[in-house]
Amino acid sequence: MKTVFTSISKFISFTLLLFVLFSCSTFTSTEAYDALDPTGNITIKWDVISWTPDGYVAVVTMYNFQQYRHIQSPGWTLGWTWAKKEVIWSMMGSQTTEQGDCSKYKGNTPHCCKKDPTVVDLLPGTPYNQQIANCCKGGVLNSWVQDPANSASSFQVSVGAAGTTNRTVRVPRNFTLKAPGPGYTCGPAKVGKPTKFITADKRRITQAMMTWNVTCTYSQFLAQKTPTCCVSLSSFYNNTIVSCPTCACGCNNATDSASCVSERSSHLASAVTGPGKSANAPQLQCTSHMCPVRVHWHVKLNYKEYWRVKITITNFNYALNYTQWNLVVQHPNFDNLTQLFSFNYKPLTPYAGLNDTAMLWGLKFYNDFLNEAGPLGNVQSELLFRKDASTFTFEKGWAFPRRIYFNGDNCVMPPPDAYPWLPNTGFRPVISLLQPIMTMFASCVFLWAYM
Repeated sequence: MKTVFTSISKFISFTLLLFVLFSCSTFTSTEAYDALDPTGNITIKWDVISWTPDGYVAVVTMYNFQQYRHIQSPGWTLGWTWAKKEVIWSMMGSQTTEQGDCSKYKGNTPHCCKKDPTVVDLLPGTPYNQQIANCCKGGVLNSWVQDPANSASSFQVSVGAAGTTNRTVRVPRNFTLKAPGPGYTCGPAKVGKPTKFITADKRRITQAMMTWNVTCTYSQFLAQKTPTCCVSLSSFYNNTIVSCPTCACGCNNATDSASCVSERSSHLASAVTGPGKSANAPQLQCTSHMCPVRVHWHVKLNYKEYWRVKITITNFNYALNYTQWNLVVQHPNFDNLTQLFSFNYKPLTPYAGLNDTAMLWGLKFYNDFLNEAGPLGNVQSELLFRKDASTFTFEKGWAFPRRIYFNGDNCVMPPPDAYPWLPNTGFRPVISLLQPIMTMFASCVFLWAYM
């Protein structure tokens, strides 16, 4: 019998191993598709608004149609390759990072002569004579749901050595978008219907001479080699705190003291900002999971008709703040969310009839800024859900989220078999005022029995 049991155990272990390997092989796909935001993308619209003696003037606008993914500081970088020998005479609202070789031009020198220019946004505070509408935000591009008024960015470019008619102009190729690193893949530019503009007095409509569009989609697996956040779980009915999986975002290199910073280090300040440290290089606190951000979901209280959850987001990066952070949580009880404390909330319903996903973000000027690692490096809130008798249960980990995104990146969840489970004796159905008295009475009886 023992031999049979051992063989079955080995078979189950081998099957689980194959399942994990298969899951990992499918998980590492680089396809830019997000099930919670299937139509999300950044669209670049290039509008030729007038002709010049040797080219044209165009307004380029980037629209962030992603519901919860944004581009934070140090901002976006846009690049492309000219189809012919075009040059950029001047720009407003942005600039190229390099001028290139313009030695053949006498007199007026172009702004950029590179075959493959790289463009960045100008900083806030740029003189008004160098600005256009929707420019000069330092490359920050907010998400469509969280801040639609700042989800677009524009600049104006005057192109020379190009065609001067719709037939002679050539569309640029090989568009690239960095935010600020890799992650976005841009398709080819496609000529579409010319954009129409309404004048300020709203009495006249003008039209672009020519318009083309470029669509860029995001893939987390192209953006970084390892995940950027993880999830830990706990509950009132179980003393077990399920931590983030070990090495969820990489492992602590014990032989390299610079791989992370100890929370108790007496040289913490110098370790983070000392010589040789890059301003953008992550300086993580030493943890078992090595994730920059941890999201903790705690099932806090159980009432007769409601139940309460506490969410805490903790930053473990000593060198990075998160401005206008957001969280996307998937749980079947979001269709009965009753009250939310100190967070903004918007339901995400990419599929008709299914309301199980919520987008959460901080209140402006209160907790929309997540500080670097330290005593102030966390934000938290509580959610109150109304129970649905047909679906509600604390069994089998139902009370925990199905998935969580932080700033658009999927966080690593603990394995389901590690979730806090209900004790065999059941659980507390409601919060009772008599509970502290009963607990004290039971303790006294226990002590009296052993005296």
